[in-house]
Amino acid sequence: MKKIVLYILLLSGPVVAQAQFDKLKDSVVQVFGFVMTADSLQGIPAVSISVHGRHQGTISNDQGVFSITVLKGDIIEFSSIGYKSKVVEIPRNIDGNQYSMIQLLITDTTHLAVTIIRPRPTRQQFERDFVNTKVPDDDIEIARQNTEAAKRRILLRALPADAREATNTYLRQNATRFSYLGQAPPQNIFNPLAWADFIQAWKRGDFKNNN
Repeated sequence: MKKIVLYILLLSGPVVAQAQFDKLKDSVVQVFGFVMTADSLQGIPAVSISVHGRHQGTISNDQGVFSITVLKGDIIEFSSIGYKSKVVEIPRNIDGNQYSMIQLLITDTTHLAVTIIRPRPTRQQFERDFVNTKVPDDDIEIARQNTEAAKRRILLRALPADAREATNTYLRQNATRFSYLGQAPPQNIFNPLAWADFIQAWKRGDFKNNN
């Protein structure tokens, strides 16, 4: 019984394959065409003809003639720079495997932005505008401004100390405390250098209340 079924499949295989081939052969169409302008009926060269849904296409020659193999019911698109794109569906009820067509493309008008032409400025106008032009500060100028003494004092009062500065301050205080352990530490009230620093800080306004 199994041999009989196998023989039937072997005999019917070529018949099914031939039927599928005939069906596929009947659906293939060779399209010949001519792409022209709608106003002057002149051939348009280098028009892109692509099939939707497949990586298939061609371009027209220098006289606007093209040829492409597609399937019945395929959708092809004609596109070219300076013309509006056109989408065409290949009829499904074509008799035979050849189809000819003439496709007209309409010119696509492109509106450009308005261009204002002004006279060339005089030397006096150029010098005036050049002097009054404000150039933004670069990174070097910004860094130079941040390193000024006044700017550093403002940043020192406003910015909180980071972990490294806090650690260094704590270690210096401990070192000073251990250095004078068991004896009286010196009093800065008798230190002339401390008085000089105090007077300079007073002149700078470090003790002013910003509130």
